[in-house]
Amino acid sequence: MSITLIIIGITALVSFNCFSNRSLFDKLKFNAYAIAQQKQWYRLFSHALVHGDWMHLGVNMFVLWSFGSSVERYFTAYFGFKGTVLFIILYLGGVAFASVSALIKHKDNYYYNSVGASGAVGAVLFASILLNPMSSIYLFFIPIGIPAFIFGPMYIAYEVYMAKRSNDNIAHDAHYWGAVFGFILPILFEPKLFVVFLEQVF
Repeated sequence: MSITLIIIGITALVSFNCFSNRSLFDKLKFNAYAIAQQKQWYRLFSHALVHGDWMHLGVNMFVLWSFGSSVERYFTAYFGFKGTVLFIILYLGGVAFASVSALIKHKDNYYYNSVGASGAVGAVLFASILLNPMSSIYLFFIPIGIPAFIFGPMYIAYEVYMAKRSNDNIAHDAHYWGAVFGFILPILFEPKLFVVFLEQVF
């Protein structure tokens, strides 16, 4: 069975439960102070199972569904059975790596919280861009596809800009760090993937 569908199913179930269970929501959310000062390290991963509302959950799971299965297939083609393990590392590593910046920045701030799988989803998306840079990515309500290798830098630039503004209550730094992790991790396992990427783009 697809790992992507399993992740979507588990995330949807936990998020749905947390919508009506504030205690569980508070136990699973990312809180930098609780991680750094109270050693609740599980929050580095558990926050990806929790979302703020249906829209937040729906967008993340739609993007994961759109790109996750294809990344799984590519990994299997390149790495065989190890591809499944690598996909799990990609997703869970994306969750944690995307949160490191916020952990360092807000480790003494009891009131900083975040939830959502956006960092991990960004990792999967950018792994897809690495593996298939000539594919088209469609944004909501825009009927014209953007080549993946062009969309990638645009996405990073937007998230960095929004992170500097820091006024919309969205963890934009998690988005771009997750994306960076997703692009680099497969290359660490198979450096020739970057050569193939460059050959396709240029």
